[in-house]
Amino acid sequence: MFENLTGRLAGVVKSLRGQARITEANIQDTLRQVRMALLEADVALPVVKHFIDDVRIKALGADVLQSLTPGQALIGIVHEELARLMGGEAADLNLAAQPPAVILMAGLQGSGKTTSSGKLARLLKSRKKKVLLASCDVYRPAAIDQLRQLGKQLDVAFFEAGDSTDPAAIAQAAQDHARKQFFDVLIVDTAGRLAIDEAMMAEIRALHTALNPVETLFVVDAMQGQDAVNVAKAFSDALPLTGVILTKLDGDARGGAALSVRHITGKPIKFVGVGEKSDGLEPFHPERMASRILGMGDVLSLVEQAQASIDVAEAKKLADKVKKGKNFDLEDFKSQIIQMRKMGGLSALMDKLPGAGQMPQLSGNEDKAINRVEGIINSMTRQERRQPELIKASRKRRIAAGAGVQVQEVNKLLNQFEQAQKMMKMMSKGGLGKMMRGMKGMLPGMK
Repeated sequence: MFENLTGRLAGVVKSLRGQARITEANIQDTLRQVRMALLEADVALPVVKHFIDDVRIKALGADVLQSLTPGQALIGIVHEELARLMGGEAADLNLAAQPPAVILMAGLQGSGKTTSSGKLARLLKSRKKKVLLASCDVYRPAAIDQLRQLGKQLDVAFFEAGDSTDPAAIAQAAQDHARKQFFDVLIVDTAGRLAIDEAMMAEIRALHTALNPVETLFVVDAMQGQDAVNVAKAFSDALPLTGVILTKLDGDARGGAALSVRHITGKPIKFVGVGEKSDGLEPFHPERMASRILGMGDVLSLVEQAQASIDVAEAKKLADKVKKGKNFDLEDFKSQIIQMRKMGGLSALMDKLPGAGQMPQLSGNEDKAINRVEGIINSMTRQERRQPELIKASRKRRIAAGAGVQVQEVNKLLNQFEQAQKMMKMMSKGGLGKMMRGMKGMLPGMK
């Protein structure tokens, strides 16, 4: 995400190298480039103007610290202003209410309300909350069934409304049921339209009045850019919103919505949707997002993601195995692939690494390649996984046929595995420098 903006801002910093001081003369062109980068990223014009003015005021005449270049000094100012533009501090859900705390989901059709309702239920369940899902979208039976299925997959209760076609009646019945069954949180999905109309707004205002929710979250597709901001403003004017969920942020190379929504609506972005899986909802941290935009990475989120996703027992088992110098086999290799997938795949990890913008760009097919590798390993027998040296020509043909790939793909995997095995041996001997050099070409799609 934000790759275009990150690349442009990296070029801006380079242009200031060698300057002893940030002055009116050398900042004018720089700010012009920053302005163009933001506009190309689909950031709303009033937001760009406000941002540039704030950066100029802070940057002009600022003494450059002895240990910093002007470029680094400016990037510090830009980082601070980007974070402030997106809200400054992370805003979590406010569930301080007599149970059940009601969360009302609002937004246009196709914005990801239903999926986000399921993802939010999963996140709250991980926080030890007893959650009930309810759908008031009486116009689309498919939406009701989708939320029912999500609840089933996540082992989260779903309120069955029966034959009722009155959204307000369904909402009140769900709230009454949640109260009687001692649910902590009730998440109410609402109907959307393809565009804003008065009927939809009247209906959701009636639901808001009936439920008196503690959180009214506006769900919007980040890839809509300027349209996302305009729709967010319309909903903000019509409803007392408490926050925003930006969906499909991982598919947005520009980032205009993320940079504009907070400023235009005055409502904090509380969560961002990344990926289609049920765990693809992340709390929004303005400072960390500013760091990612500027190519500084987001190590804190990466650590939190690892803590939540990685099987500690499996990781310790592999660490002990490597430490004792035991052979790293294809079973271990597969285990690492599974752990990587739990953390969102290679592209999600790369996006959070510092300096990712300066690394060779991923083609976008790396995660598919990793899935293909797992398929090949699954086509092997347990003995073959533990003793890869047994895999000769006839076995390679059988494995390739079982995985639906060419024999060359099997050979490629075995070569990648050999490099990984060598790296593990270096680790067991403490050769960190050698290990880092050995990583080159180890992962599918990396060179």
